[in-house]
Amino acid sequence: MDTAKASFEEFLKRREEAGQAFITGDPQALGQIVARELPATFFGPGGGFREGAANVWAQYEHDSGMFEPGSESAFQVLQKASSDDIGYWVTFQNATVRMRGKSEPTSMRLRVTEIFRRENGDWKMVHRHADMLAEETRR
Repeated sequence: MDTAKASFEEFLKRREEAGQAFITGDPQALGQIVARELPATFFGPGGGFREGAANVWAQYEHDSGMFEPGSESAFQVLQKASSDDIGYWVTFQNATVRMRGKSEPTSMRLRVTEIFRRENGDWKMVHRHADMLAEETRR
């Protein structure tokens, strides 16, 4: 495996770890891998969108506060690829989450597309589009 591909694979491992931390209410690992330079966008599962690196990060910080420790998440990767400075993955994010104010865990299955680029030599997430998976149909 060449160095660029190995770097991207290592980044995706960190991305998965950040996703797990996020749904336990800890946004800090995600904060290490999100874009800090423009442009950045987020199309969240509740609809709407955020644009601009600072706005996107503020939304992630806010959203992590909805979760409590004891949540679990895993990414089921459908496809991924990278070149020297840009990469993406398309996944299902399967999670059982503990939400603030709810006594029982909630199951979530999200369709996720994320785009990554290098900033100052490090991979960063510049776009996330996540929404709830409707009843599964395959063609």
